[in-house]
Amino acid sequence: MTELDLTTPALVLLDLVAVDKQDAAAQLAGTLHAAGRISDLDGFLAQVNAREHQLATGLPGGVGLPHARSEFVQHTSIAVGVTKFGHSLDFGAVDGPANLVLLMATPAASFSEHLEVLATLARSLMKENFRESLRRAYDPGVIAELINSTIDFSDS
Repeated sequence: MTELDLTTPALVLLDLVAVDKQDAAAQLAGTLHAAGRISDLDGFLAQVNAREHQLATGLPGGVGLPHARSEFVQHTSIAVGVTKFGHSLDFGAVDGPANLVLLMATPAASFSEHLEVLATLARSLMKENFRESLRRAYDPGVIAELINSTIDFSDS
């Protein structure tokens, strides 16, 4: 794994407990900020929350996929949270709350990369076996590797 991977074990939170989707996004964004992947935590969170108010980011199968393009993002990154057993968060999905949350951050200028990563990630998350692999891995390194191998941007 390299620092330029979409995610690293340091960007994975196991046993995530959050009061709501904004709290979950704040905790995940905190990992991105600590890793130097976003320069302004509050500014980025304001953009994530504004995006969340436009349209729900819940996907079928218990997944929340908050995301934002932002001038505070250094390079495309994904922070992952797997909620503590029995805990879930409402991201507006028709089939119910999420227990797997992936916060995607992309630089403001990278519109096409943002759409490509978002589409690839959403397609992968529609597959039950991929979602279950993420939930069951229970190891930040394995979760990071699953995401990085699904979306390979090593040539960009």
